[in-house]
Amino acid sequence: MVMDQYLDNFMNYLVVEKGLSKNTLEAYGRDLRRYLEYLEGAGLGGDDEVSQAQVLGFLGELKTTGLSPRSRARALSSIRGFHHFLLSERYRTKDPTLLLESPRIMRSLPRLLSQQEVDSLLATPAGTEPLVMRDRAMLEVLYATGLRVSELVGLKLADINRDIGCLSTLGKGSKQRLVPLGEVAMTAMEEYLADGRILLNPTAGCQYLFLNRRGYGLSRQGFWKILRNVALKSGIGCTIYPHMLRHSFATHLLENGADLRAVQVMLGHADISTTQIYTHVIRERLKQVHQQFHPRG
Repeated sequence: MVMDQYLDNFMNYLVVEKGLSKNTLEAYGRDLRRYLEYLEGAGLGGDDEVSQAQVLGFLGELKTTGLSPRSRARALSSIRGFHHFLLSERYRTKDPTLLLESPRIMRSLPRLLSQQEVDSLLATPAGTEPLVMRDRAMLEVLYATGLRVSELVGLKLADINRDIGCLSTLGKGSKQRLVPLGEVAMTAMEEYLADGRILLNPTAGCQYLFLNRRGYGLSRQGFWKILRNVALKSGIGCTIYPHMLRHSFATHLLENGADLRAVQVMLGHADISTTQIYTHVIRERLKQVHQQFHPRG
């Protein structure tokens, strides 16, 4: 029970002091509850000090259950933060994670769409029905800005600056950024605002930009269903998920000569090393082209 109270204190600390997102908090909570259950099963509780060997034992158990290196690294990060908190608050006198190394992660390259596939996808919602106009505007905005799907469905009318053709979004860590929309996306959105959205929200009671058929803001799951249906109609052979448009946005910008730091700002990455994954994608695509078409490839 003592450790459970410490965990509650730690989660409150993450909310108040760190301002972590809801999704990150949920991940921390899952990892740490599992960790505390392991310690309880090992007979540890109350004011017992946890050793490095016991933390390693927990990580070993995660490995035997088939958890990926990425998930195990995230779990260790959660445990590190928790023990650092216990030490700083003087609940404990040592940190058993101090000398532990994170599991090695082979970084997989993101899946993305070709320019032709994007064009086919964006051309699919054709018509003047309110929901079709909404779908066309959403997809154009997503590809034009590289927003995360949570950022897209969270957009409100006040976030759009129609005078300068930009939108403002609140990303990870509650960091606000301004992203250009581009002419095509701006036109699609203006059409939706003028002739589509007003029919979905006749009382003007909802301030979210993209609405469902009942006049409320869309959920992430709702958008995913829309994207899946549009992708099926477009005839694209691969399975599409929302983040593929974000990956495609970044890669296509870099392929056409955009500056890496400018792409970093538009994506809302805190660290440029996160954005550099897209340069690896371009290299791999060049290798594939060379192997396919060079006489000695």
